[in-house]
Amino acid sequence: MIHNSPFPDVVIPETALTPFVFARAAELGDKAAFIDSPDGRRVSYTELYDQVKRLAGGLLERGLAKGEVVAIMAPNCPEYAVVFHGVAMAAGVVTTVNPTYTEREVHHQLNDAAATKLVTIPMFLETAVAASADSGVKEIIVIGGADGHQSLTDLFGEPLDEQIPVDIHDVVVLPYSSGTTGLSKGVMLTHYNLVANLVQTGAVITVTSDESFVAVLPFFHIYGMQVLMNLGLYLGATIVTMPRFDLEQFLSLHQEHGLTRAFVAPPMVVALAKHPLVDNYDLSALKNIFSGAAPLSAELAIEAGNRLDCEVVQGYGMTELSPVTHATPEGKFKPGSAGMTIPNTQVRIVDPGSGESLGLDADGEVWIKGPQVMKGYLNNDEATKATIDDEGWLHTGDVGHVDIDGHLYIVDRLKELIKYKGFQVPPAELEALLLTHPKIADAAVIGLPDDDAGEIPSAYVVLRPDTEATAEEIQEFVAGQVASYKQIRKVTFLDAVPKSASGKILRRVLRDQEAAGQ
Repeated sequence: MIHNSPFPDVVIPETALTPFVFARAAELGDKAAFIDSPDGRRVSYTELYDQVKRLAGGLLERGLAKGEVVAIMAPNCPEYAVVFHGVAMAAGVVTTVNPTYTEREVHHQLNDAAATKLVTIPMFLETAVAASADSGVKEIIVIGGADGHQSLTDLFGEPLDEQIPVDIHDVVVLPYSSGTTGLSKGVMLTHYNLVANLVQTGAVITVTSDESFVAVLPFFHIYGMQVLMNLGLYLGATIVTMPRFDLEQFLSLHQEHGLTRAFVAPPMVVALAKHPLVDNYDLSALKNIFSGAAPLSAELAIEAGNRLDCEVVQGYGMTELSPVTHATPEGKFKPGSAGMTIPNTQVRIVDPGSGESLGLDADGEVWIKGPQVMKGYLNNDEATKATIDDEGWLHTGDVGHVDIDGHLYIVDRLKELIKYKGFQVPPAELEALLLTHPKIADAAVIGLPDDDAGEIPSAYVVLRPDTEATAEEIQEFVAGQVASYKQIRKVTFLDAVPKSASGKILRRVLRDQEAAGQ
């Protein structure tokens, strides 16, 4: 059985991303596209698009080639959109780097993506310089400037009048994801993928040009990149940028600007539902809270919605899906639902054992087909073939079911990824790192449920004979080499890691033991 979208199909324009996103820039004119919360700067749609065109022109004057990769490692700010769309308009490719990555992690992404330029801010310059060593990066550009480096505005040239011609199926952005398993991989998303998903999502999340919202979910992450930055600009909203989440500032901005929507992840919903600070602020303009990036419990959604007198709904997707496949339109809230299938999208629920498609209310692996499905993983045909089958269905690795009203419910995961505060943590990466510790003979990593984070990375360690180590020692070893969200939050020492006859780690056994309190 194929579950089709309950919404009518939408027309997907065959156009490059940037001219599509800014099609209304002239009409919107002096309306604020961005308000940067740290300094209150307002950047109008006219000013923003002019900066995009000037950067695109300047990059071409400096010899940027079609398909050349430019990396950006920066917090949310108006300049992020300038870099993203300036590169795209010049027919380049953007790879978005998590600023909390360590030097090792940044170096891997720069090399794998074959980036030639890196745009960052002074705060991250030391990491940027170290990570760029022995990579293809020839130039580091600093937003706001820094000694020995050109600033972003130094790159501005004569405005580019039109998009440099591209094939709509050319890659435009390379975010990095662990996918359903394994180490971080470049996800090849095309102009067509992103344009399609903006049209599809905009048909369900009906933001108008009279609305405004905070963008605190990071633009390097596909949720922040597409749903906040690109969808917000496409629909003509005003986007208030926050470089990092601070609850008091988040609430203050809602009160100050009369913000109408909030796009959040589950840990933020916890704060909105439970923190006493919320009572000190006027959030009466807020009419909808949209949670994504990780599952949100029905109870928490109801609790937050009752407290704030607005709908708290969910969506579903993944980086490989540009990212949205399901969203909840206003007035269609159902507790626990991850949303309804958006237009031009099909869903199959498949029995993992038999491969048979299942009907309504039956749990199985969620498969997705639609124009938002990625082109594939960069430099990794094997992983691509393991994720997208010959008929074009993307196997999500999530287990769920569809009800009679077309709502999707996610109940479990086949895949082994840990979801910590909406970020993907691949156990295999942490296990490989743990095995480099001289005292560790074997290791396994799983995610354990946590009310605030969703899941926490937890390590199960077998020490080498005649050695001793503390949990703190092992946690510090990992912390020095990975981003903060990947850090081990709990260490358990074992005599042996449970494994199958073929040597595969039996993570379910570890989870069951934890649940039983062993």
